[in-house]
Amino acid sequence: MHHRVVSFIFCCTLLMGSLFCSPLLAAEKESAEPFTVVTFGDSTTATRGPLVVYSMILEKELPQQSIPVKVINAGIGGNTTANAVARFEKDVLQKQPDLVVIQFGINDSAVDVWRDPPKEKSRVSKKQYEANLRSLIKQLKEKQIAVILMTPNSLRWIPRIQKLYGKPPYDPEDPDGFNLFLKAYAETVRQIAKETNVPLVDVYAAFETYAKQPGQSAHDLLLDGIHPNTKGQRMVADLLMPQIKQVLAARKK
Repeated sequence: MHHRVVSFIFCCTLLMGSLFCSPLLAAEKESAEPFTVVTFGDSTTATRGPLVVYSMILEKELPQQSIPVKVINAGIGGNTTANAVARFEKDVLQKQPDLVVIQFGINDSAVDVWRDPPKEKSRVSKKQYEANLRSLIKQLKEKQIAVILMTPNSLRWIPRIQKLYGKPPYDPEDPDGFNLFLKAYAETVRQIAKETNVPLVDVYAAFETYAKQPGQSAHDLLLDGIHPNTKGQRMVADLLMPQIKQVLAARKK
């Protein structure tokens, strides 16, 4: 009789444990499920040889700060926002992300004066650039996917780039001359972020602020006048992480 009572109690304990513990275990598993973050951009986002780009830093360091993430790098060199719109479904939406970081502008704003005959306008007009970004944001919001906008980083002349682009309307004698059109595209991103209530990481402003400090130069942050180097990628990641933590923490609620 005593044996039967003990067995009955033991079975009930297992049953009750399964009833009460299973939801807890499921909740723990669910909470441990990583957020999917897509970094969507051009060659300043894309992987680049052995360079540790900002998406790699995010994937390594955010989990160390109790933010489990899976980061998908959807950067492609040479891309404009026109390319971004064309590949958005395949490279972003189909990944079912929780958050998308968007950074375009360098290729959109470029005027290819080196062509024969020379181009006179940016590859993507500022008006179309704005429309493309707004379209991406609208689609993400409709699907309740969080978004962070980043301005493009600022640029600097190096001999190879100066040889290609150092012609009117660019001014090769102006150290800031390669940003002639890009600075207006960066301002467009700021305006869109404000009007759509989207978090903004102002990489352009951060690079320029760094360059204005005594003994410092924007070249310190660039591989080749265009692409962020290790220090530049580190700066971008450090600017992004607090914003990502804030956005993903809000999605937990």
